[in-house]
Amino acid sequence: MSLGIDEVRDRLRGVAVGLLTPFDEQGEIEYWKIEKNAQTHYKRGIRTYLAAANISEYHSLSQEERVDVTETSVKGLPSDACVLAGVGGSTSAARDLIRAYDRIGVDAMMIMPPDHTYLHERGLLDYYHKLADVTETPLVPYVRGFDPSVEYLAELSKIDAVAGIKYALEDPIKLGAATSKGANDVVWVNGLAEPYAVSYWAEGAEGFSAGVSNFRPEVGLALFEALSNGDWERARTLRDICLPYQNFRDRTGQDNSIAGAISVPAVKKGLDLAGMHGGSVREPIRPLSSVEAQEATEIYNKLDDDIARLIE
Repeated sequence: MSLGIDEVRDRLRGVAVGLLTPFDEQGEIEYWKIEKNAQTHYKRGIRTYLAAANISEYHSLSQEERVDVTETSVKGLPSDACVLAGVGGSTSAARDLIRAYDRIGVDAMMIMPPDHTYLHERGLLDYYHKLADVTETPLVPYVRGFDPSVEYLAELSKIDAVAGIKYALEDPIKLGAATSKGANDVVWVNGLAEPYAVSYWAEGAEGFSAGVSNFRPEVGLALFEALSNGDWERARTLRDICLPYQNFRDRTGQDNSIAGAISVPAVKKGLDLAGMHGGSVREPIRPLSSVEAQEATEIYNKLDDDIARLIE
């Protein structure tokens, strides 16, 4: 049985790990690796999961594959785990996907950032209301890629079906203003991972999505504990050991000028180095070059040393 909205809110107050989609060299999904990764994370203390998410290469998956990778995640985890499933696209397609997710028992719908070139804040609110009309499962809108007003964010938080908002804008001031004006019972989640965990916590975020914690969950759990205890010095120290790998993820990669192009293959390399399953990627993403893979290994080894030093 799926979790209720209050239970989903409680799970959002923590570390949300993305379940990446492992592809083989022919671009086919290796579903068993998703299940194994999810179970490893659960054993290490993670309780909140993002399936068919942005980091899962949502836009490289067909509608059927999105359902299948999410069902693999749901079936592979105990009932107390919270699985948020990625939803996006046209209203009709998104509603169909929500219905399919409801049939497999997801706990919440993470509504992907809007990919339309021309946006209207009222139109976006209409979109969320129409998605909420076809489900009793909570919604968690993912705010990224556009610059909404504080008023829009506050109104979004007041939609009854919205349990939380994944905020991934590089603007802590706007976050603070939105949390002050928004609904009291909505959980704001820092969608920019460990580098922003300290500053966004101070502005009202109560959880964060994983960066390096996607492959070393213990660092995210320790960081969340430090933030919860108000141990700012330890929180900053734990954040800082994540920065080299996170900064690596922001790079363009070879023969490319777009920032962040190696983000997903860098996390998949981290999974491999941590003894889990990364796998290949699908276009338009490219794998790491041999030079980049070697550099990722060196940065990971330093992270591993820092984790051993700071976390028992």
